[in-house]
Amino acid sequence: MAGGEAPLARQLIGWMHRGEVLLADRGFCNWIFISLLQRKGVDVVMRLHQSRRTGTGKVCWPKPQRQGRWEKCLWNELPESLTLRVVRFRTEVRGFRTQHIAVVTTLLDEEKYPDAAIAQLYLRRWQVELNFRDITTTLGLDVLRTRTPAMIEKEIHLQAIAYNLVRLLMLEAARQHDVAPMRLSFQGTISTLRAFAHLLSGSAREANQRLEDLLLALAGRRPGALTPASQ
Repeated sequence: MAGGEAPLARQLIGWMHRGEVLLADRGFCNWIFISLLQRKGVDVVMRLHQSRRTGTGKVCWPKPQRQGRWEKCLWNELPESLTLRVVRFRTEVRGFRTQHIAVVTTLLDEEKYPDAAIAQLYLRRWQVELNFRDITTTLGLDVLRTRTPAMIEKEIHLQAIAYNLVRLLMLEAARQHDVAPMRLSFQGTISTLRAFAHLLSGSAREANQRLEDLLLALAGRRPGALTPASQ
């Protein structure tokens, strides 16, 4: 775990509650971190760290010999080993090479939590990364244009409102036309919305009809396929 992430990770432990599941990347795949979460009754699903060599299925990870930055009294309360489960799967995305992914989890019941379900859950974490990219890159929040703290806060709030409104539009298109929301493209929605903008400024009746056309256009396309309509 990177030095800058360790203090934040300790805060994260305090925020978690018994019965919750932490979905995290391999930067958090640390024996002590997992042990402390399990001690609190929190399960984890996280990518296996690239330096860790381990088998597949149920595995036993012995307690490290060094306690690192954690207090000795807390270290002594941790178990001598962790029983974990390693799930391996591969993802295939058109245009990209196949990825082989190993995930470690404390959800040991293979019947209740089959490998396919663990893999599907972990892939949701990648969707979070894509959502952050939508906020920073697609909406342009990677560069803040204001200078004072108060104006920066307002700028972030406005971007958050814009982001949620676009997501609401996508959700409505998916709901009306029976399409999974995750199948819709955020960037494509922005492009199509811009193409429809001048058509939504007519009378209320015309605008409502154009809105229905917009929702249909969003629901009828697939990720990456949405492009602005010709003017």
